[in-house]
Amino acid sequence: MNIIKSLSLFIVAGLLEIGGGYLVWLWLKQDKPLWYGIVGCVTLALYGVAATLQTANFGRVYAAYGGIFIAMALLWAWKVDGFKPDKYDIIGALVALMGAGIIIYMPRGK
Repeated sequence: MNIIKSLSLFIVAGLLEIGGGYLVWLWLKQDKPLWYGIVGCVTLALYGVAATLQTANFGRVYAAYGGIFIAMALLWAWKVDGFKPDKYDIIGALVALMGAGIIIYMPRGK
């Protein structure tokens, strides 16, 4: 799988997971209507489907996705919740992204 397609799938999966989780959070923590929870749960299920479209094995995909999720969660918090990441958040996210890239994209002997 080419890197652009793979990165796109990781981003879609991240948006589905974070968005779905956020809707469930709003439903349970901020007394939003039940439909927030239902849409959130459906969105979380779609995240599970999106992640399976990667071509690497389950463990490697989910390990790499963890690093991408960290960066995306901080971006979501910043843009949606008004949380401003500090330099340590940014450094940590960059380290996680480098680790994700090494896990999923480095060539391996067959």
